[in-house]
Amino acid sequence: MANIANTIDAAAVPGASADTDADAAALTHPANVAIRNLTIRLGSNTVIENLDLDVLAGEFVVLLGPSGCGKSTLLHGIAGLIDVSDGSIEIAGEDMTWADPKDRRIALVFQSYALYPTMSVERNLSFALRINGTPKAEIARRVARASEMLQLGSLLERKPAQLSGGQRQRVAIGRAIVREADVFLFDEPLSNLDAKLRTELRRELKQLHRRLGATMIYVTHDQVEAMTLATRMAVMRGGVIQQFGTPAEVYTRPNNLFVATFLGSPAMNLLKGTLELRDGAVHFRSAHLRLDVSAYAFKAAPAQGLPCVLGVRAEDVRVDANGGAGAGTGAGTSGAECAKVSLMEPMGNHRVIWLDYHGEQIASIDQTRTPVAEGGTVAFSLDAAHVSLFDEAGGARL
Repeated sequence: MANIANTIDAAAVPGASADTDADAAALTHPANVAIRNLTIRLGSNTVIENLDLDVLAGEFVVLLGPSGCGKSTLLHGIAGLIDVSDGSIEIAGEDMTWADPKDRRIALVFQSYALYPTMSVERNLSFALRINGTPKAEIARRVARASEMLQLGSLLERKPAQLSGGQRQRVAIGRAIVREADVFLFDEPLSNLDAKLRTELRRELKQLHRRLGATMIYVTHDQVEAMTLATRMAVMRGGVIQQFGTPAEVYTRPNNLFVATFLGSPAMNLLKGTLELRDGAVHFRSAHLRLDVSAYAFKAAPAQGLPCVLGVRAEDVRVDANGGAGAGTGAGTSGAECAKVSLMEPMGNHRVIWLDYHGEQIASIDQTRTPVAEGGTVAFSLDAAHVSLFDEAGGARL
């Protein structure tokens, strides 16, 4: 653990300029991060290739994706812990591609707490500043500020072994705050915590970002963390950014089928079909469903008979428990279809109703208290204003 902590301190300690109040103030100024044509190879394996990313000063950008997608490798490349094979990394307009980690004015928080076990909380917080020769008064000011923000005041004399997991992670975050860096980097910092602690610290991180106004880049595979924390989020797959935008943009207008199905719980419902153009209207048609999508914002003019995939979020599938009288005829309430309820998942303030529609499983998020029984027949309809359409062959958004 001490070796990891040494790595973090070496990467995050600014130079001697931190010794003055004026320079310390400068270090708190958030910086933009510009990545151009970045390629990172680990041995013979190309993890990231020709990647571009612009993080604005003061943003909270989340790198989201499944394990092995390259998000942590990208973060470590920004930190200077991994050498890049090609491309450039700029921080605050300055080329840092080959700069030592200690010269990048960044602070890191890892999944492991990386605390010195024999040091008190106060000594852990102040260690990087002490080895850098920062004046005692300045150290005291920064430690007091960080401990107040993170509610660590009563824990300053304790050793890490006397802390809970959430308290240890607060100390790890505090180690980063006291450095007053230009960019804060987080590599899955909450993944070792239980669900309740993750929720609490996630909220605290969001509030901390608002108070500091700092630039933060955060790696996670947890979509809830990404959606709740991010100013903008980059969804990654195979070392490639599939989509970069606000959480609302990425969720409601996914660029492709991967993004559509990676975000959302339950995942977006998908139905295969074709486009039908008739009398100035555009319809999506499958073997059993016909939906008017004339108002859809197509990127290019729709083509007759184009094979495509319709995606609809579970909250945009409306279930009418009293409208299933038309079962067997294919019709329920007006504009609705009929399906059998195959499964019910109570979730407290809502429930997920799984519908068997001609062998297709369709999920609906329902917040009504209308009685619905497994095995029963209900009517359902899709909100055409909130569907997504994708090219069946390539998966790109139409």
